[in-house]
Amino acid sequence: MRARSPDRDVRAGLPRDPAQWIALALSVAALLAGAWLLRRGRSPAPARAAPAPRVVSGAAPGLAIAAALAIVAALISAAYVAMYLRGGPRIIDATSYWLEARAMAAGYLAWPLDEPAASVLGRFLVRSDASAGGAAPSGAALAGVDHVAVIFPPGYPALLALGFLAGAPLAVGPLLAAALALATYDLAARFAPEDPAARGAARLRAVPVLAALFSALCAALRYHTADTMSHGLAALCFTVALASARRALDEARAAAASAPRGPLDPAFRAAAVAGLAAGWLAATRPPSALALAAALLLVLLPGSAPAGAAAGPREGDPAPRLGRLAVALALGALPGLALLAAHQRAATGAFASSQAAYYAVADGPPGCFRYGFGAGVGCLGEHGDFVRHNLSEGYGFLAAAGTTLRRLKLHLVDALNAEPLALLVVAGAAIALRRPRSRALAVAPLFQIAAYAPFYFDGNYPGGGARFFADVLPIEHALAAMAAVAIAERARASGALRGLARRPGAPLAAALVAAALPLAGFAFRAGFDHAALRDREGGLPMFDPAAVARAGVARGLVFVDTDHGFNLGFDPAPGDVAVLRYRGDALDRMAWEARGRPPAYRYGFAIPDGGGLASVSLAPLAFGAAAPTDAVIEGESLWPPRAQRSAWALPEHAGGTCASGGRLLAVHAAASGDAVVRVGLPAPWLRGARISPRVAVAGDGAGEVRLLVDGALLHVWQVEPAAPSPSTPASPSAAPLTCAELPARPLPEHAVEIELSIERRRPLTTAAGAAASAPGGPDRGEIDGAAGIFALDAIRVSGGNSVDR
Repeated sequence: MRARSPDRDVRAGLPRDPAQWIALALSVAALLAGAWLLRRGRSPAPARAAPAPRVVSGAAPGLAIAAALAIVAALISAAYVAMYLRGGPRIIDATSYWLEARAMAAGYLAWPLDEPAASVLGRFLVRSDASAGGAAPSGAALAGVDHVAVIFPPGYPALLALGFLAGAPLAVGPLLAAALALATYDLAARFAPEDPAARGAARLRAVPVLAALFSALCAALRYHTADTMSHGLAALCFTVALASARRALDEARAAAASAPRGPLDPAFRAAAVAGLAAGWLAATRPPSALALAAALLLVLLPGSAPAGAAAGPREGDPAPRLGRLAVALALGALPGLALLAAHQRAATGAFASSQAAYYAVADGPPGCFRYGFGAGVGCLGEHGDFVRHNLSEGYGFLAAAGTTLRRLKLHLVDALNAEPLALLVVAGAAIALRRPRSRALAVAPLFQIAAYAPFYFDGNYPGGGARFFADVLPIEHALAAMAAVAIAERARASGALRGLARRPGAPLAAALVAAALPLAGFAFRAGFDHAALRDREGGLPMFDPAAVARAGVARGLVFVDTDHGFNLGFDPAPGDVAVLRYRGDALDRMAWEARGRPPAYRYGFAIPDGGGLASVSLAPLAFGAAAPTDAVIEGESLWPPRAQRSAWALPEHAGGTCASGGRLLAVHAAASGDAVVRVGLPAPWLRGARISPRVAVAGDGAGEVRLLVDGALLHVWQVEPAAPSPSTPASPSAAPLTCAELPARPLPEHAVEIELSIERRRPLTTAAGAAASAPGGPDRGEIDGAAGIFALDAIRVSGGNSVDR
């Protein structure tokens, strides 16, 4: 399911959602309270004299306020789970992280894949063949057993797995929210220290407190610390790494002017913490780690030479030795990097990219998913609408600029909940650029933008915002706080407001005004995006174990229709209730037999045609005691294929045609080479059976289907183009679909591995610009070198085995 791109419409206006009205009421209350404090401060004191001001440290009360704001952030994120997510992960990526974390909690980076594999395999799951050396993380993989893993990096799922072990995975996000507020305070305190010459005996650290306040009230961060997405942890790692590196440099400067304090002095420990955060960021979001690496260099390398006093405290001390800090950083990064390598090894059977391995067999054209530029970038299955609309000429400079600008457009809302308030971030960056100590904060967001420029898909959606830039939101909150304090200082210095600034309630009044701004931004602008997130795709998580329990199901199989639902329900180490994919063909019975023929149910998630809240149902699913003599396996159920070469296969709709069930597995040919797609069949049930592939062709579509048993070629079916008729359109891609059932062939009784190799044949001449696409499927003719349609519609099975044999 794909939602409309969120950056096409700007949603703004009067509040409509209860949460927006609450935010507006709080904003007005904050403004009124600030005005009351200033008015109260204007009145003379009563008869008795006011006590002398008590001198306190700025750090202690500031940290206490930051701790209170951390609690507020955690509570709002917890409320977000209930109000906007309605109890569970919603975005497909979030449900995939959920599945990955559940597997890690059970001890798996990649878990054994049982037959029929099609009951498990699907979107964002990558298979590693036993022959390729894939193994479970324990190193005790069974010989000859394939494994399957979620394709995403393991850093965030490893943390979420702790929530599963504690029985409260959705509590991880609010805890991250609290940690982020505290980390943002620390970041601002280290990069924007208070001027020692500032007036006032009871100074609070204004910039860090305001930064923590902006963090707590940031709606984008509330989403990313509510849904099970990786950006909340990535933002925390980015923030902790920068702040710890700054601390390490300060401690090293102090140590350079004093006696040595041992091999594990505070500077070394701080650098190790920075390395740990950086390494875990690499295991969570590798491109963001590239941006962090550039920012860390900007922080540390100038530290090799003393700076002027204007740079901030301790900058005039002797230059520290950076070699020890570099060693500490490297040692700290090892755990995260080791986890990433272990996951890639388990997922692919080699130290290779799990995402690249997945897209190599699950999408196309070949090489479509890569970090970089050029022709052919952009996958037509996962991001087809986006690619056709924005990357018709490949991913070059203009396309990259367009993708980056779309991200930036949506990101204007993210930091402070409304586009105009993003000016505070820009102003803060201008201030930070003039201060050597704070300069890294101004440049880090630019590094983040550059790090994601080579990735073609913008990744934007309502509520999540420009999520690839969410990792630097704490830095932007620190910059916005710097700008807000600078504006307040300028106002205090002006003649018109000098009197107001001297009143006792002025600091708290200024903080209340600062809080009112993002609250009003959510009420009038950002709240609309989060309401759209809440209401999309049925407005509910696509699997709810509570609904299964309410239906009285305590044991058995539950079949789900959606990728989201499978990710939320499937458990690699299932208990009494197991969740599998519903295919609507013979594969469902095979999965039922393989698991001992328990009670079976189908979990329905129906979204009304006009939108609105989905309805959930749970109905018994009866297979019958006797296996049918004839069965059908749908072609689209075999996606993703085992391998692809100069081709790609996608499940596509073909309603109103001869296609079985109105869907088929269409094979698309690349511009050169033999276009071959290989799909696997469930051998335990097909041994001794007769199979008959059913193909669908149109126009110049032609090719052959090869039957492979245990790696040996057993039979070849030739498929010629459909015979033209007087009513055949001139364009081959618009020709009517013709389906043909190929002659049945018997399979050996002792077959271990059964595959179909589908080779699409290119015609000698093709119509210029003709697109090879099944009805309703991808269409980018300049990539595809063949015209017409060639697809696997279904496989008819006669005879065969039940699980008992």
